[in-house]
Amino acid sequence: MKFLAITLIVHAPDPVTGIQKPTGERFREVIDNALLAEELGFDGFGVGERHERPFISSSPPVVLSHLAALTSRIRLFTAVTTLSLLDPVRAYEDYATLDHLSAGRLELIIGKGNGTAQRELFQVTPEDQWDRNAEGYELFRRIWRQDKVTAAPRFRPALTDAEVWPRPLQRPVRVWHGSATSRESVDLAARYGDPLFSANVTHPVEPYAELIRHYRERWEAYGHDPARAVVGAGTAGYYAARTSQEAIAAYRPVFEGRLAFQKQLGMEPVFSTLEDFVERSSALIGSPQQVIEKVHRYHERFGHTVLHLHADAGGLTDAQHRASLELFQSDIAPVLRRDIPDPPFDWAPVLGTPEPASLSADR
Repeated sequence: MKFLAITLIVHAPDPVTGIQKPTGERFREVIDNALLAEELGFDGFGVGERHERPFISSSPPVVLSHLAALTSRIRLFTAVTTLSLLDPVRAYEDYATLDHLSAGRLELIIGKGNGTAQRELFQVTPEDQWDRNAEGYELFRRIWRQDKVTAAPRFRPALTDAEVWPRPLQRPVRVWHGSATSRESVDLAARYGDPLFSANVTHPVEPYAELIRHYRERWEAYGHDPARAVVGAGTAGYYAARTSQEAIAAYRPVFEGRLAFQKQLGMEPVFSTLEDFVERSSALIGSPQQVIEKVHRYHERFGHTVLHLHADAGGLTDAQHRASLELFQSDIAPVLRRDIPDPPFDWAPVLGTPEPASLSADR
């Protein structure tokens, strides 16, 4: 099993202290957390993309390019690249550049994104967002694989023998499809034989398990080898301590602060108590053995081989955050790496041979 640390770069008051850090300090925190993730042995670090409050993650290529210069081993993920909002040509230029700057450590998780404010900002409607996502990915995919592209998309100007530079380092780059609540992303991933990343953060396990089951069904329907289907999954929170009592006591003010913030935003909490959150959500809170057992329970439903944890302290003190991540790597990750297989592909940079243009155009 592989492990990622992911941040959406939420810029809001600390759920425990109520203090909101200046923007520059919040970005510095993201950088420090990425360096910590590499130091501790995480396999990847991901940066989300949002274009609305309370996030400041509107430019993941810029953040990841900075991290590429400061790290050497850890793979760099987007989580997610919102192709429904972006010009796929411009997105390709950004990420092909980042591919070189990171020496082939880039992986993309794409999705249509969510949130009314960002849809309105980019003039995308609920009716066309899925079509935009699919079209954007198909064009992005062709540009990555073909030196010249001719296409007549609906949502951007046509291309005629267009050359888009720089040409990428990884041929092809690995693209995951982020899935939260809808079958459209699941079907797109299965159609192209791409891995799926389940958000798995808001609800109990059942709706996510159903989408993953649908992914595997569609994967086979499109003629792919079932053994090559790959699933990653998120977590709603993480804090481990030597005993469950210690973990619960430390995490309680964090949960209560987040609950108050959700209510302030007018959101109806899915889990109204910490005990319910620990029991029924994907959060990993407890002793190392409890965390291991819960990951195994989810693996029985998902069959996932990649797991993400929150990169941010999110209300924990820096000392608590680091100690918990250190405990994950010392007592939890080795057991899960032994018990649960890795994805069936090389985790190293994907420096393959580009597909012939005649094949790429048809896929």
